[in-house]
Amino acid sequence: MELTTQTFRVTRADLVRYAGASGDFNPIHWNDRFATKVGLPGVIAHGMFTMALVGRAVTAWAGGPDAVVDYNVRFTRPVVVPDDDQGTEIVVTAVVREVTEEGLTRLDITATCQGEKVLSQARAIVRMAG
Repeated sequence: MELTTQTFRVTRADLVRYAGASGDFNPIHWNDRFATKVGLPGVIAHGMFTMALVGRAVTAWAGGPDAVVDYNVRFTRPVVVPDDDQGTEIVVTAVVREVTEEGLTRLDITATCQGEKVLSQARAIVRMAG
């Protein structure tokens, strides 16, 4: 069973807000010149911000944050955020891999940006709201 696709827009303003909340002011998250100097294609979203957005999708599917039993991802590719008003989008999909005898649902999650997977081995175990 496939769950409803969720899309999250990410702009440079979001990165500034996340930097303030997290304390992560690494210039790769706000300075194009610095990001390209270190070999990145441009300013990138914080990995933990990307993970949090995908986690938001998981909590929506499950019916709330208290329903999430386990959640893991591996970062595959950075989310490049252009310096414009549009930003970029992270598209999150998931399929139900299994429902255990204990009533837990295992989800295999896919997160993409510009058609490229940005996470791998993204999985969650949740108690789905009934």
